[in-house]
Amino acid sequence: MANDNATPLVSAFDPRSDLPGALGEWRALLGDSNVLVDDQALTHYSRTTSSSSRRPAAILKPGTRDEVVQLVSIARRCRTPLYPLSTGQNWGYGDACAVYDGQVIVDLGRMNRIEHVDSALGYAVIEPGVTQGQLSRHLAEQGVPYWIDCTGSGPNSSLIGNILERGFGHSPYGNRFQSFSGMEVVLGSGEVLRTGFGHFPGARTTHLYPYGIGPYLDGIFTQSNFGIVTKLGLWLVPIPESFCPYIVLFDEDKDLLEALPQLQKLRLDRILQSVPHIGNDLRALASDAPFPRDRLPGHARLTPEVRAALRKGAGIGAWSMSGAFYGTSRQVALHKRLLKRALAKVDAKVIFLPPHILAAGQLFVRLFGHLAPFRGLEKKIRLGSALADMHSGKPTGAFLRGCYWRHQQGVPADFSDQTDLARERIGIMWMAPIIPFLREDLALLNREMDELFARFDFDCHVTVNMINERALAAVYTIDYDAEDEAETRRGVACYEAGVRRLFELGYPLYRASVRGMGLLASARDDEFAGTVARLKRALDPEGIIAPGRYDGF
Repeated sequence: MANDNATPLVSAFDPRSDLPGALGEWRALLGDSNVLVDDQALTHYSRTTSSSSRRPAAILKPGTRDEVVQLVSIARRCRTPLYPLSTGQNWGYGDACAVYDGQVIVDLGRMNRIEHVDSALGYAVIEPGVTQGQLSRHLAEQGVPYWIDCTGSGPNSSLIGNILERGFGHSPYGNRFQSFSGMEVVLGSGEVLRTGFGHFPGARTTHLYPYGIGPYLDGIFTQSNFGIVTKLGLWLVPIPESFCPYIVLFDEDKDLLEALPQLQKLRLDRILQSVPHIGNDLRALASDAPFPRDRLPGHARLTPEVRAALRKGAGIGAWSMSGAFYGTSRQVALHKRLLKRALAKVDAKVIFLPPHILAAGQLFVRLFGHLAPFRGLEKKIRLGSALADMHSGKPTGAFLRGCYWRHQQGVPADFSDQTDLARERIGIMWMAPIIPFLREDLALLNREMDELFARFDFDCHVTVNMINERALAAVYTIDYDAEDEAETRRGVACYEAGVRRLFELGYPLYRASVRGMGLLASARDDEFAGTVARLKRALDPEGIIAPGRYDGF
């Protein structure tokens, strides 16, 4: 007789799962208001921007670490798979959706305590429900001389959620995996693990030195399904004496490619301290206005003529790079000169946006922006201000406007930092490979992806981020009309073909979406996959934490 325990459960609707029994115990533990099974709640957590809707069996909202421990123990006994999330704003990668239908969402949003901020050493101890906006406001209100590192995903996204996906921000601490120390994790076994020095009673350096003594374990809890992270220490960005955002404009593709070796040298020399962000013209156009459906009915890709006209009308070139300098006034002045000198032989326009210039621009627009010669200036000042905010620890949702490129109604008049992209029926899918910091690789990949997008009649929106001194994190975005079934099918086909092509070319994704988990190309019988499987069995014996998440190697 076959052993029915041999095959792991991926859904609470599996007959081997005792979902009714688990729900009864969870209600006793959390209270009825924190155990949701109504249709409205289930629909909310199944909405997605990436055409990968998964309907959960229930939603649990624990408020403490001890409640997480107990609900995991219940899930083990009742063989009911869980799927933890922080705030559910994983836009373009799956949002608040699990990998499979029928998993029980563990929404950690109620666990939003800022447990400690150390003003002398510059770190905060936070829970997974703490958002970018929440910590940013807290530091400002308490007069703490530090900023947070921001992403462009808006003020309501979780800091821990992004770190666990190995996401990145844009400040000098933008490689976020390198700026946390000391995790607390509830394992799939129900045990509580404290990493680094955290397992030593009274240790005073848990959040100062991440490695502790012995094996370094923190990495295995990022992009994995071994446990539920309930706390970590996050390093903060010291507020500098001087701060200067900048934008570099490149007219043509060749101009960026010619500049890339100089930019890489500046990154190696630590002159470019932040994580510079480079976007093509389509990214800038999408932030300005939606796709011109009236000029290209029935299409989702601009013709070269329309694209050139839109670029000219917006006053932009092929690529724009943004970043910021931090330090003393003399350091910032030196770094500004070094950037201009490095690009002197390249066709590039460097624009510096120190705070006093932006303030003057905002005042000028209020007074004269309505006059014909200055129309359009307001948008440029607004963009510059948003960039400055993001680079100085004030998260903004302004950069999410570009996600409305294919939305039939365009950007809503009431768009704000509180806008829910999944509720708005936005369609975006992101493919995010890591590539060498070399112009040959960037040119090859941009050409390959643009040709692939053209086959499916989509514009190829591209961003490239200098994630470290030797590698670029690229993001190729499929913007599609989620209310058009045929276009959605084309978008899915483009995404799946694109992911396969990236692996074929030797540029694996650095981060997968819910839809993309099954496309991870590593062979199932290689030693990496075998090691991951052994760790899973050791740390989550019943396999109840997020089945399908980064385990399909």
